[in-house]
Amino acid sequence: MTVFDRVLQEVDERCREQHIPMLGSEKAEFLSDLVQNAQPTLIVECGTAIGYSGLWMVAALRAVGEGSLLTVEIDTGRAQEAQENFRRANVADLIDSRIGDATEVLKAITEPVDFLLLDNNYSNYFPCFRAIESRLTDRATVVADNVGIGAAGMADYLNHVRSHYESRTHWFETDLPWVKRDAMEVTIYRKYR
Repeated sequence: MTVFDRVLQEVDERCREQHIPMLGSEKAEFLSDLVQNAQPTLIVECGTAIGYSGLWMVAALRAVGEGSLLTVEIDTGRAQEAQENFRRANVADLIDSRIGDATEVLKAITEPVDFLLLDNNYSNYFPCFRAIESRLTDRATVVADNVGIGAAGMADYLNHVRSHYESRTHWFETDLPWVKRDAMEVTIYRKYR
């Protein structure tokens, strides 16, 4: 087992034991495939927690040989734990980990964004999308997690992407202690409509 795999396994176990929100392997593998297919130069993630999805995404970036991750977490303790996990997994050089309110942090990003993962408070999905929208590249991949369990809380976001872009809901059976079935919304953003 590589150092990276060991850290990922430890993060998975800690999330399950402490009920720290995470994708779970089923959704994480799907996300990894999306990243590899998109081959993004820059991924922006809203909701780092302790780094589980970030580890999966940078592994996918390494597989394609390019790209970096900018991840935002509002909880200082969790963000610092994620930063330590990234360091221990030897991927910190690929990750810009920021602490703060994602809607504010995203406004400061000036680089083009090819891939966006929304995995923070459901009510923040649409504000985060709006905050980064001007930096999304044409045909950027936008992924919203927890669409199965949190659709009501993110209804404004879902209504917007489903009515304006190519958007599909993907369902997953999971083995997480707190949820057995959930979904992700995958949207292809079009700058020019």
